[in-house]
Amino acid sequence: MKAQTSIILAIIFALLVATFAVINVNAVPVNFLFFTREAPLILIILISVLMGSLITASFGFVKIYQLQRTIRQLKQEQQENTDYDEQEFLDSYEDSKENGADTDPSKQ
Repeated sequence: MKAQTSIILAIIFALLVATFAVINVNAVPVNFLFFTREAPLILIILISVLMGSLITASFGFVKIYQLQRTIRQLKQEQQENTDYDEQEFLDSYEDSKENGADTDPSKQ
């Protein structure tokens, strides 16, 4: 449901930007660091939206990568702890068996 809502909002936003860009087709001066050039406003709007989307997406991908790395580390730690606990349990069970103690709670 969340994905569908995101897609619908993205389509609505794209339509609004496209409509706004098509309405504004006049050439406007664009000042760069060392020179000035005239360009159609439609291109400036579309390029600005595209660059903003790419920058936002790149931050999102970085965050996803960090979360996946954290999940991988936590799973590895969990596996190490589980392996240690199992080995500790088996060792204590073997020790109690050698000492003659009955550790089965159902027999008590």
